[in-house]
Amino acid sequence: MLSSLGQLMSESDPDLLALERGLVVAPAGCGKTELIARSILQHDDSKPILVLTHTNAGVAALRGRLDRAGVERSKYRLYTIDGWAIRLISSFPERAGHDPAILTSQRPNYPAIREAAAMLIKAGHIDDIIRASYSRLMVDEYQDCSIRQHAIVIHAARCLPTCVVGDPLQAVFGFGADPLADWASHVESFFPLAATLDRPWRWINADSEALGDWLLDVRRKLLAGETIDVSSGPSEVTWIQLDGNDDHLKLRRAGRVAPPDKAGKVVIIGKSTSPESQRLFAKQTPGAVTVEAVDLRDLVSFAHRLDLSSPEAVRHVAEFAESVMTNVGAADLVKRVETIQAGRARKSPSDAERAALAFQSDRTTSRVADLLVEINKEGGVRAYRPDVLRGCLRALSNCSANDNLTFAQAAIQVREQSRVAGRVLPKRAVGSTLLLKGLEADVVVVLDADELDPRNLYVALTRGAKRVVICSRSPILGG
Repeated sequence: MLSSLGQLMSESDPDLLALERGLVVAPAGCGKTELIARSILQHDDSKPILVLTHTNAGVAALRGRLDRAGVERSKYRLYTIDGWAIRLISSFPERAGHDPAILTSQRPNYPAIREAAAMLIKAGHIDDIIRASYSRLMVDEYQDCSIRQHAIVIHAARCLPTCVVGDPLQAVFGFGADPLADWASHVESFFPLAATLDRPWRWINADSEALGDWLLDVRRKLLAGETIDVSSGPSEVTWIQLDGNDDHLKLRRAGRVAPPDKAGKVVIIGKSTSPESQRLFAKQTPGAVTVEAVDLRDLVSFAHRLDLSSPEAVRHVAEFAESVMTNVGAADLVKRVETIQAGRARKSPSDAERAALAFQSDRTTSRVADLLVEINKEGGVRAYRPDVLRGCLRALSNCSANDNLTFAQAAIQVREQSRVAGRVLPKRAVGSTLLLKGLEADVVVVLDADELDPRNLYVALTRGAKRVVICSRSPILGG
């Protein structure tokens, strides 16, 4: 396996295992994951390397690369930064001085979790434990670290040789009260620059090196504050002008672009500020599904809101189904159930209607699951938010099997499991740069590209290995 990783590297690539404290800048698709994988593969210390990254998607992607490279899991321990922080304060609750409620609430207080973990490490209470547990620290996607996450890393770097890898132009995450660490004043001031990767391996391997070279030039211009002209890109780049004439139709056609082959994948990037518009686009695009945030907020909200004894319970379940599946009429279903119960129905109930009637007479989570399953089986119905639906069915199954577990508690358990599992990219995915960063497909379709700032634009453009479709009013972007 070493040879398959080695062919993606050059003699100028840094030796991560030789860095005591350093920064590697890695533009999108330039082999940083392979560099990390090769370094871990070559690691021969008895203690594992602690590998941290920012997102669960990043964990899943990196774990997949390491597994494919044949890297033994004993060589590393892989977590998100927040996941490792939770492990630390859970293992040493008194020394961390944290409130256990911040870990189990409907919306965990991540700034408080990060601060507790940073102070725990800074105090030096667990230095010996950290050194005894790990040989060194590597942090991927460093541009997405918040100030508090950066504090966790720099305090850990007192104990372990540390290398961080990232790209300031891919910093698209925001943390509100916990903003991103500033690249110049926070990151570069603590971690000396060791190298910058400069070969577009993602596109070389996809036989589209010209596209990769163009994207590196795009990156150079955007970093310099210049604009780019997407109408003058290589043949792999298609610009679709939105001129106010049937723009919605143009966007929908763009979203139906074919992948290069049956196994190919397409990602469609919508507005980060409007999850509703992403869901509507997925709902209207054949075969498209949404990429969900790992907090599964709508599932958790539904689980807390659903009162099985309420006269409105059927309506609430039907409205949830309508929010995750196409061609579901919640109001029509509720009306039909009322008509059937009143003995005024002229036609026999459907399977979904029978399931709703069964729930009305037996208010259990098992009956809720049966109703959702039967709705999903109806003709013309498909789940365009399958992660939410699957998560809901898992939560319902879990609390049906455990009388001491409420639906709300089960939903939170499912949410936490989803954070660990990461996500698998579907064949045609709709999401935002925030949700799709770290994932890659054969084709990327960027909707309303002129509304993206330079960072989000660069992340969006670099999701496609073989083709980039850009929809915008002007071909001049990034200004």
